[in-house]
Amino acid sequence: MPRVRRAAQPLPASALLQLMWLASPALPVGGFSYSEGLEAAIDAGLVSDEASTGLWLGDQLGLSLQRSELPLLASAFKAWQRSDSQRLAELNAWTLQTRETREMRQQTEQMGRSLTDWLRQRRPDDDRVPLLAALRPAPTWPLAFALAAALSGAPLREALLAFGFGWAENMVQAAIKSVPLGQSAGQRLLGSLANALPAAVDGAIATAAAGDGARQNLAPMLAIVSARHEAQYSRLFRS
Repeated sequence: MPRVRRAAQPLPASALLQLMWLASPALPVGGFSYSEGLEAAIDAGLVSDEASTGLWLGDQLGLSLQRSELPLLASAFKAWQRSDSQRLAELNAWTLQTRETREMRQQTEQMGRSLTDWLRQRRPDDDRVPLLAALRPAPTWPLAFALAAALSGAPLREALLAFGFGWAENMVQAAIKSVPLGQSAGQRLLGSLANALPAAVDGAIATAAAGDGARQNLAPMLAIVSARHEAQYSRLFRS
């Protein structure tokens, strides 16, 4: 007898709106001030127009987010659901240990602290917010976002899609300012990244399910341009 697939339950409006809020550039965590090495890639001539920007960001999505940030977020999301403080401390430590430059580490710490402060104001009675604040030496951005997403009541896949879209929108805005690109080119780039995100998220969930050994952070050129950016003479962005 063939199995009957159950229709996916619609995402509650409250959870959807919370995810939209978390993905918004208006979230006061300072994401707009970082280019994650893109500015240095432009300075080095690796990125110069819409096509090369699309290749750079597409590679970053596939090599960095899909293999590192999103699987990490998936693991942290589940750990927050269990309030597993030991597991959360391990994931936070892994995040810091795999930031390959000073800028990358500063970004994840600063954005993590800012989102922690935001959660303190909005969810002061939730016992998990003090657990986040207690992570040492600082709560990192993926761990903080994972808690905010878990508190929204949204499912894991939708939480990862929101995280990915927030990253994509921030990076496209950085490209528009620094390549520079026009708004139409930016919308085409954002559309391309949005089309690639569902497959990247599904791959990240599978990576997380395979265990910590499957998760990796290896993007050598991204690390090189990030290190160069730290000494770049003229800069718009903090990374």
